[in-house]
Amino acid sequence: MTDIFNYGTDHLTIGICLDIAAGKTKGIINKEAADMIKSSWREVEKIVHSHHPVYGINTGFGPLCDTRISEEDTSLLQSNILKSHSVGVGKPIPQEIAKLMMITKVQALAQGYSGIALATLERIIWHIDNDIIPVVPEKGSVGASGDLAPLSHLFLPLIGLGEVFENGGRIPAGELLKRHGLQPLLLGPKEGLALINGTQFILAFAVKAVQRLDDTLNRADLIGAMSLEGLMGSIRPFDERLHQIRPFKGTRMVAHRLFTLLDGSEINSSHISCDRIQDPYSLRCMPQVHGASRNAWLHLKELTEIELNSVTDNPVIFNADDTISGGNFHGQPLALPLDYATTAAAEIGNIADRRCYLMSEGRYGLPKLLTHDAGLNSGLMIPQYTTAALVTENKTLCFPASADSVPTSLGQEDHVSMGSISGRKLHQVIDNIEYIQAIELLYAAQAMDFRRPLKSTPVIEACHQLVRQHVAFIQDDRVFAVDINSLHKLITDGSLLKTAGEAAIAHQIDLSHDEFGIY
Repeated sequence: MTDIFNYGTDHLTIGICLDIAAGKTKGIINKEAADMIKSSWREVEKIVHSHHPVYGINTGFGPLCDTRISEEDTSLLQSNILKSHSVGVGKPIPQEIAKLMMITKVQALAQGYSGIALATLERIIWHIDNDIIPVVPEKGSVGASGDLAPLSHLFLPLIGLGEVFENGGRIPAGELLKRHGLQPLLLGPKEGLALINGTQFILAFAVKAVQRLDDTLNRADLIGAMSLEGLMGSIRPFDERLHQIRPFKGTRMVAHRLFTLLDGSEINSSHISCDRIQDPYSLRCMPQVHGASRNAWLHLKELTEIELNSVTDNPVIFNADDTISGGNFHGQPLALPLDYATTAAAEIGNIADRRCYLMSEGRYGLPKLLTHDAGLNSGLMIPQYTTAALVTENKTLCFPASADSVPTSLGQEDHVSMGSISGRKLHQVIDNIEYIQAIELLYAAQAMDFRRPLKSTPVIEACHQLVRQHVAFIQDDRVFAVDINSLHKLITDGSLLKTAGEAAIAHQIDLSHDEFGIY
């Protein structure tokens, strides 16, 4: 049975939002929300008939806010805004992101402060339920007056314009509507503005980033633990007592995970009495570095969930005599944490690259470049060049887009967030980290093989076995790009984390932490 979510009245979490997009949960408008929506719609009708000037209902937009619009032209005004603001450029955003935009927009509008018609929301839900996804260009939003350009493209199909994806194809929206026996909507007063005012482009990227960064951080602990085993590092720095006296939430969580992953390892037990005093930072400071990124993730998650349940329209309609033209559409509350999260994500790649380098140095009993016959074979010399290139690319992406502002709309919109760029950059960084982690996994599995016949813990061994099912031990040089891509697939399709999770459950090992969930 499919779970039900009530738009506008239930609390939307990141996990529920992703489940609606995946078809695991169905979003509906119940009677309570429908009544709120109809009430707000009636208040807008009163405004139109009263001729009292209210921004975007019977006035122009932006710098044209002092231009009055006649009652008979209020509907034309709303369709014109969708057309004129559809100025996005670049390749289409992923269909899942566009679908998340629609889901988050319905949640905002269904709260009854926007004057939207119930039929309009029902048409958007039809798109969601039938997986008919508008084509939305990736570039063009400055993230302030709402994500105007991408939201305009998102909702052009409502009036029979633009394009949509259906069943893998890309077709004109007008043709799609005819095929399904539907007519383009005639937007009423305020509807066009309500549709395009909001942060749903930024928000959709944030929702997906919370999920992807969570996976990235979980893999960082897991692969980092494998690297530590390969390098015969100590688990003493993960002792809970150490982190109780500097109790950052993320640090304590990572220390707990690492200690739990490694406790009872034969590899670890074999060198407890060795004369090594300290490990390099990339090993012993994993709780502090991974944990700091966890704290950034937690902050992004918290603010994203607030935005998921917020009204980001303008003006906000309390009643016909009480409307406020404010700035709830401004993207700054998400732009800043997205930029913070981008730096936090990049650091996960930076420290992973250092571990790759460490494993190639020939220290702690490992052969140089992790190969028996270095010289004739280059071994794992060059994959670390790739991690070095990727971490440097990530560093260039860490400049905060939110630190810049270019005035628009003839100066009416004189400070903008650029949060749309923040959201897109974060995903670019995560894309690169997925390759960095694939390369570290290649190194870590190879290093662990040099510790045989000693074994690690059940979770680590299960992950090592998964790697060896797809990538053989490296005896001689080969085309390592093939290996990297094989491991990249295990990372991006969730196989590595799934394998770790199943092994943890089978051996009653608790790696979870409720506060760091997305539901």
